[in-house]
Amino acid sequence: MNLIDGLAATFLLIAILAVASGRVLSLVRLYSLHSIVLGITAAAVAALTNAGHIYIVAALTIALKGALIPWGLRYVIEKIGVHREVEPLVPLPVSLLICGVLTALSFYIVQPIVTGHDILETITKNSLPMSLAVIFIGFFMMIARKKAITQIIGLLIMENGLFMAAYAVAYGMPLIVELGVFFDILMAAIILGLLAFRINRTFDTVDTTILRRLHD
Repeated sequence: MNLIDGLAATFLLIAILAVASGRVLSLVRLYSLHSIVLGITAAAVAALTNAGHIYIVAALTIALKGALIPWGLRYVIEKIGVHREVEPLVPLPVSLLICGVLTALSFYIVQPIVTGHDILETITKNSLPMSLAVIFIGFFMMIARKKAITQIIGLLIMENGLFMAAYAVAYGMPLIVELGVFFDILMAAIILGLLAFRINRTFDTVDTTILRRLHD
């Protein structure tokens, strides 16, 4: 159980580092590492619960989210020539403070749910609130950044948090559901990458704040 909690803590730390990063390629690498930690966590859950199908999910997580999607993001970044995030909407010190508040809020929300449930107390007492914190941090990243690419990464990090929560509470989902979700994620990543490319081609930038002026 300590292994899963340690992996969940690493998972949360990488999400916070992503918020602190100002380089787009570094964000992609952090997302790749984030996904690999998620895959290792899935494998650890499979070992602890003797659920063989979760090993398949762990391998798919590492292959798809840890390798294929980051490769696609790097390809889009090279094509549109965006390597550094512009000044974020929320300054870095304030962003890190907000991440701390969101983490504390997650523990506060989950604690009443965990307390009184023996299974949750022994298996997911810490990993569940950290998963919720990652969801909040990914959502905050989507709001606080200006470039479409970094907003896409924020969405993918938030989705990783949802997967971690599923492993923490239900030890994953049925294999057919997992495969369907993986397919949806792949399609969403492709569509969002094409959208970022089209925004750059039309406006010579992927700064989404420019879209607010379209009605003028």
